[in-house]
Amino acid sequence: MKIENDRIVAFHYTLAEVDGEEIESSDGAEPMLYMHGKQQLLEALQERLTGHESGDQVVVDVPPERAYGLRRENSEFRVPLKHVISGASAGKKKASASKLVPGQVIRVNTPDGERDATVIKAGKFNVDIDTNHPLAGKHLRFTVNIADVRQATEDELAHGHPHGPGGHQH
Repeated sequence: MKIENDRIVAFHYTLAEVDGEEIESSDGAEPMLYMHGKQQLLEALQERLTGHESGDQVVVDVPPERAYGLRRENSEFRVPLKHVISGASAGKKKASASKLVPGQVIRVNTPDGERDATVIKAGKFNVDIDTNHPLAGKHLRFTVNIADVRQATEDELAHGHPHGPGGHQH
């Protein structure tokens, strides 16, 4: 079955910088699931997967403009530690400087709500952060191995996302 809108796609991937080191990989884990055509992947990646089928390997190079954007200048800030939230899930707690390390992605309270930021340096009362996406400005290469393609169930179509292993559980 070919990948097209409203199909559920199971895949493994390796993400690297073009001509660079591996950033992450799903090898050794359950395949990732997404519903094609529902903006659950980068648009450039989804476009290249269209028409492929189970067993295909697709290598997709995505420039920064079509991935996570160019790095924005003036996106580094010093914020009081009290605005940093450690843990993006249940039981959100205020961060302590001793637990923050450079390169760590954290959540920060802003006047516009919570947002992600990367720790540059942590002090006793403040933390220096970069609000660019960690992959901003990078030319990325996705190597995708398509494990399975199937029609979405009525329930998945109604919810707009996959259910089951590797997908959303209700």
